[in-house]
Amino acid sequence: MEQAVSAQGISQVREEKKAASDGIKYPTFIVVAIVLMFVALIYVGSHIRMTELEYKVTAELSANEQMLEEQKKLKLEYAMLKSPQRIEGIARSRLLMSYPERDQVIVLKNSGE
Repeated sequence: MEQAVSAQGISQVREEKKAASDGIKYPTFIVVAIVLMFVALIYVGSHIRMTELEYKVTAELSANEQMLEEQKKLKLEYAMLKSPQRIEGIARSRLLMSYPERDQVIVLKNSGE
């Protein structure tokens, strides 16, 4: 009878262990699935952020190129505006200026000599 009880006890212990191991598999699967979902969310989120940053960098580079082009145009315009020929033309036509005559020129001696 002891053998029957011990055999029955052993079979109960085995069944409990089997039930416990079956119970562990399902929650483990859930935990692994949740971890994988979080990793996937982090990956997708970082990929989206990276794409947004790439668009911003491209937009800034484009704006930089436009500003450099505008700077070149402004430098050219500045060079044209400060040319002596242009200034002389404006002085003669708009301001009615002319070169002085010889008798209008006064030469000053340097006081440091």
